Amino acid sequence: MARPPAPDAARPPSVDALARSMRESGLPHPLLVDLARRAIADGSWSGFSAHVADLARTRLQPVVNATGVLLHTNLGRAPVAFATTATATNVEFDLSTGRRGSRQTGIGSMLARLTGAEAAIVVNNNAAAVMLVLAALAVDRDVLVSRGESVEIGGGFRVPDVLAQSGARLVDVGTTNRTKLGDYAGALTPQTALVLKVHASNFRIEGFTEETPVAQLAGLPVPVVADIGSGLVDADCPWLPGAPPGWLRDEPAARQTLAAGAALVTFSTDKLLGGPQAGVIAGRADLVARCARHPLMRALRPGSLVLAALQATVTSYLADRVVTEVPFWGMVARSVESLEQRAAGLIERAGIGTGVALEALPGAGSLPGRTIASFGIAVAGDHAERLRRLPSPVVARIADATTLLDLRSVDPGDDDAILAALTAIAACAS
Repeated sequence: MARPPAPDAARPPSVDALARSMRESGLPHPLLVDLARRAIADGSWSGFSAHVADLARTRLQPVVNATGVLLHTNLGRAPVAFATTATATNVEFDLSTGRRGSRQTGIGSMLARLTGAEAAIVVNNNAAAVMLVLAALAVDRDVLVSRGESVEIGGGFRVPDVLAQSGARLVDVGTTNRTKLGDYAGALTPQTALVLKVHASNFRIEGFTEETPVAQLAGLPVPVVADIGSGLVDADCPWLPGAPPGWLRDEPAARQTLAAGAALVTFSTDKLLGGPQAGVIAGRADLVARCARHPLMRALRPGSLVLAALQATVTSYLADRVVTEVPFWGMVARSVESLEQRAAGLIERAGIGTGVALEALPGAGSLPGRTIASFGIAVAGDHAERLRRLPSPVVARIADATTLLDLRSVDPGDDDAILAALTAIAACAS
């Protein structure tokens, strides 16, 4: 990378010269010009290259997730391998009739088949799915929610606020730790539109607790909408060899929740489904149709790139190619022995680090308290900042003044980046 012109206390460099000195940074010239103007104005042009590097790091780019958090919210949750060409698509064009079609038809039928629903539609995230359901089915009416499920899921997403914004009225039932079927039944009035059951995906209440399962709620004379959150489509995990992993115990799944009597389920597609960010509403065809016709649908619909990536993910499920084609489940399926072998090879090549047994996490904000046995590399000292500044940034975990590189969340194709990270640490230590 070029160096900025030598500073002159009496006369700063020209804006154009300063901007052109960093053309190899890859940043567009107008951005470099803006940055150069600010650097000259505040007298910091001698550190211009550092300013450029800081700006470059704010742009969306690939990073290596060595934290051991498989669904890392800040790192895009589920990694998605998807590419497309610059071409037109039939996103809203019916190839059979030659007329305008719906972007929901193809993906909706696939998701319905996958979850056992009558129908399904896709919006841009799960918060949008919940909002749309409430706006379409419960505006100016009551929605029953257990006090123990009136939660903040993350990023300021609070169930009471979403209900208020949708135009529905929240009716709390039960207590924080115990809500029984009778609590719901006793709160029913002619103004009750539905029961909303919210999965507490980012925390856990233990001890003297009780909740009412969907199978019991389904006997009430109003629809039950279950926000299952994390997007597990089938509790049996038929795409994995053997029994479902223990860390999925008690995690609600779309297929089983609908079979238990839920009228609708909503869930994210960038968590346990392993696809791009989107939200799904699946269940009774008449209720899904009402959601699809609501004016909010146009504001919440996803674009063709998201739909194409989601279609590829769902196709992998229907074609029984999940472990090989959905990166999240590929991470889950790796044996600890294979991770230990990778760690040993990297340590030998880099000449630094120690193999260490670790506990990976399925996801930040998902499956609280659940871990997956893993293996990685430990290096004494906190090297997190140095690794983030590498050409291929590596995000590590720091514990007890030790840098931990958990290989369960690292694709084997990124092992060269891990090797470069270890080599950079070794070079610093020598």
